[in-house]
Amino acid sequence: MPFRPTVLIVPGWRDSGPGHWQSLWAERLPGAVRVRQDDWISPVRTAWVDTITRTILAQGGPVVVAAHSLGCIATTLLPPEATARIRGALLVAPADPERRGVLADFAPVPHQALPYRSVVVASTNDPYCPIRRAGAYARAWGSEFLRVPNAGHINIDSGHGEWPLGLALLQSLVGMSEPITPPSDTVSPSRFALI
Repeated sequence: MPFRPTVLIVPGWRDSGPGHWQSLWAERLPGAVRVRQDDWISPVRTAWVDTITRTILAQGGPVVVAAHSLGCIATTLLPPEATARIRGALLVAPADPERRGVLADFAPVPHQALPYRSVVVASTNDPYCPIRRAGAYARAWGSEFLRVPNAGHINIDSGHGEWPLGLALLQSLVGMSEPITPPSDTVSPSRFALI
């Protein structure tokens, strides 16, 4: 059986509650590990980055990151010893810390290419990050960019609980031929555009 990297779930500001795709994946994906921050409400850059780094380094091998919102930005801030263990990253609905005071400690957002394959998924009507900003992040990070129309913040509030499209994207990053979990329903290709 081929080696599979650990799926590392990295929630954003205020965590990802019950029913959120990240929470469902953390419960259902074999061996998935969820990052647990000490303070989800008043995030501090150094504390968040240190917690993610420690969690990555505690794994027995490589990881594939599934980050949401501020978790995406924190992932791009990781030190070399942590990024060396990352085989891929699904960066969903990245936050714009320059637009929200409580997230300002995470600004400026790095604009260097990431040393691993990454996919940025962003919505055309995300209230926390304009699509142009998300596209600029993707270009700067060297990420593939998936523009999803009218998907809000791609969280439970915008109807993204199970989120089979996200699971398929994660599967592409994990790089395994067999599914990491059975799909719960189908996704219409007309609902998204890979840019």
